[in-house]
Amino acid sequence: MTPFQGFSDQETFTRIPDSFLRHLLNEIEDAAELKVSLYFFWRIEHMEGPFRSLGRSEILEDRTFMEGFSAAELDRGLEKAVQRGSLLQVEADSGRFYFLNSPRGRAAAGALKKGGLRPAAHPAAPPPDRPNVFKLYEDNFGPLTPLLADALKDAEQNYPLDWIEQAIGEAVTRNKRSWKYVETILRRWKEEGHGEEQDRRDAEKDRHKYVEGKYAPYIKH
Repeated sequence: MTPFQGFSDQETFTRIPDSFLRHLLNEIEDAAELKVSLYFFWRIEHMEGPFRSLGRSEILEDRTFMEGFSAAELDRGLEKAVQRGSLLQVEADSGRFYFLNSPRGRAAAGALKKGGLRPAAHPAAPPPDRPNVFKLYEDNFGPLTPLLADALKDAEQNYPLDWIEQAIGEAVTRNKRSWKYVETILRRWKEEGHGEEQDRRDAEKDRHKYVEGKYAPYIKH
């Protein structure tokens, strides 16, 4: 077992009903049921739209969750959660679906039974494990100071995390291990465009440079 390094202050959180923790938790004796129930809270929390459900195959495809957890245990956990009433099971033409027994889950399950709701064509994948901005900085630049921590929090509010990841990667590649350098990249992307959009603009500038600049007489149109 790999030792757990502790929670960070940049975690996302999953809401769990008090009734589950205060009442059902003491009644659940099967670890498979507990694991399945907690997994549903997490997956449903990170879904969007009215159809927030999971099928058995979608759970099986989550290799991280299924590591050390057999298909038989999954089936047992699902069955017991349905029997207890924490999950709802609905049979439809497109398959079997499980919903949390919450107001939203009950409404969606009822609509599916009546044919008023269609399952998503491409079910939502599990949210990926992504490093927060603090870990990204420490892994690439070194220890944080309180002032830098505040700057990183601001950056996380103003820029997508994948931008920050790419900007840090560019800084490392250029051996410019400075947060100010990363901020310069981020501001430029925000003002001038990011990725392919910026590449197109740069290409257009280069074209004008040669076609309309001092080399224009030597270029055939």
